[in-house]
Amino acid sequence: MRTTVLIATFAALCFSTVRAMAETPEQRLAAAGYTLPAPPAPVATYVTSVRTGNLLFLSGHGECGRPFTTGKVGGDLSVEQGAESAEKVGLCMLATIKSAVGELSQVKRFVRILGMVQSTEDFTDHPKVMNGFSDLMVVAFGEAGKGARAAVGMQSLPSNIAVEIEAVVELHGD
Repeated sequence: MRTTVLIATFAALCFSTVRAMAETPEQRLAAAGYTLPAPPAPVATYVTSVRTGNLLFLSGHGECGRPFTTGKVGGDLSVEQGAESAEKVGLCMLATIKSAVGELSQVKRFVRILGMVQSTEDFTDHPKVMNGFSDLMVVAFGEAGKGARAAVGMQSLPSNIAVEIEAVVELHGD
């Protein structure tokens, strides 16, 4: 009896793992309660993404739409508010990726992430703010959502936004 239960439990675990692996990033995001916004339009003379070979370069993104989070983390905003802004920036970037390549399952992995946090001069928790972005990418892509990352402080950012992020992602080959 015990062997039968163990085999049944093992089979159930294997099946649920395979099923979880078969889910798309969009399905994983929806299951976690996220909705992608409309992709942003450029606000100046640039494009939001450039594809060369299997790499997609994503320009600096802020939050999509208005109102967006403004101010300096460590002064006007808490670390938690900064991380929430970084998560919203991540949703915006995912919308750009989906618009550029059709579906998020085309992403093989995040290669490089640069997070710029508008912060006070004495603020030092930039990585904690950027975890809002990185944690979202792990929800969508698992370990492939983790890239080489830098989190830096900025004296100012365009339109007084709290967080701006740029990234490079590797896409699956054609």
